Amino acid sequence: MSVPAALALRGIRKRFGSVQALRGADFTLMPGEVHALLGENGAGKSTLMHVAYGLVRADAGEILVDGVGRSISSPRAARRLGIGMVHQHFTSVPAMTVAENVALATGWDVAPRVLHPRVRAAAERVGIPLDPGTRVSQLSVALKQRLEIVKALAADVRILLLDEPTAVLTPGEADELLQVIRRFTAAGGAAVLITHKLDEALATAERVTVLRQGAVVFDGPVAGQSAASLASAMLGEAARRVRTPPADRSAVADGVLVRLEELEVPRESGYGIAVRRATLSIRAGEIVGVAAVEGNGQRELLRAVAGRIQPLRGRREVAGPIAFVPEDRTTEGIIPSLTLTENVVLGSRADDPWLRRGRLDWRTARARTASLIGEFDIVASGPDAPAASLSGGNQQKLVIARELARRPRVVVAENPTRGLDLRAASAIHDRLRAAAAEGAAVLLYSSDLDEVLAIADRVLVAARGLVSEAPPGATRLEIGALMVTGGR
Repeated sequence: MSVPAALALRGIRKRFGSVQALRGADFTLMPGEVHALLGENGAGKSTLMHVAYGLVRADAGEILVDGVGRSISSPRAARRLGIGMVHQHFTSVPAMTVAENVALATGWDVAPRVLHPRVRAAAERVGIPLDPGTRVSQLSVALKQRLEIVKALAADVRILLLDEPTAVLTPGEADELLQVIRRFTAAGGAAVLITHKLDEALATAERVTVLRQGAVVFDGPVAGQSAASLASAMLGEAARRVRTPPADRSAVADGVLVRLEELEVPRESGYGIAVRRATLSIRAGEIVGVAAVEGNGQRELLRAVAGRIQPLRGRREVAGPIAFVPEDRTTEGIIPSLTLTENVVLGSRADDPWLRRGRLDWRTARARTASLIGEFDIVASGPDAPAASLSGGNQQKLVIARELARRPRVVVAENPTRGLDLRAASAIHDRLRAAAAEGAAVLLYSSDLDEVLAIADRVLVAARGLVSEAPPGATRLEIGALMVTGGR
């Protein structure tokens, strides 16, 4: 007698306005397996899992849990069936503590004497220790992601849906998380892993499903697949190649656009020093990458350069206008409930074409937004679509489009390709290279060291609040060692 699938989705169709997100998609998750779900941004991955979790109601199709047809109308109904989800964007309440957020997700008693030990035990049980009494607003991005996983697993779920869970984690943290997932499935659970990291899918999953434009184009064992074959399935044989801008920057002025001298920057929490005596300069036409393990001052360094944090002391000279791409697009980059046009006009400058005599010309703003949608290949129904209707990758493209369209002299980017697929990430890299080729100074941090090495002309290492420059020609291993030791 065959074992029924832990979760099966059959013929799922879903349309958002004029966008057909899912076109009769099938998906089968077996007990005890990690199943990778791959596809470009906007391919329908998150939408398919949102149907399984009750966040989205399908237009057609059926859901089976343990072989039994189910109607899942809400996340609460999904959790009652043993389904938990770790979302691409954080769902915790910043003003509440870690323990209170776990209680909110699980329905546990909120009495601190009972709740704190219970949350601490749950976090340790899954190998992700967290302080129950810490407010979420004080957590780093990586710790917020850990909290999302603890919230899901604390409810004793049997089916775990993970949407880009390692996007903001360092390689070591990602490995630890993947071990947690493997332990979960080894104990009889089943997990769906949505990821753009093909090596992660190959190393972790037993089976893989690939979506393209809302339809399944591959479903089978990971064995026998390669990064190249999966990328081909995701992009299609006729995938458009993104044009790479010319690398010759000889015509660009060599003036210094960013100069920091003995700069000290406080931690965002207000307690302690994040950056100590930082001295650096970035010239026009340069892309300078920052390599660091989470929590070593890189976030505060970039925000000081962008003018988002006031330094305690030292000298800061940064040419304007400054473009800033934050790593958490949904809380700092866009307002999801506003339209694309409204998000584009956020932070308008006096010389923007839609501002005339202090009044906003919405017709001009909509036309400009429509132009950016086409220029930056943003998949959206139009300039009046709510930003919340876009996939995560297309939301990121919107932020990049808005910031770079203002022809900044300095670009500061935190994890700009977080959650993006191969083609979209390559397009963002090309945009940053083009900005540098046109004379901008670019400061980039990525939690993916390979991305830093691929795009940067020079690499800065932030460790223990100190910023140093990696020697020219330093290897990945040497830079990794500096990230841990700070050169000591």
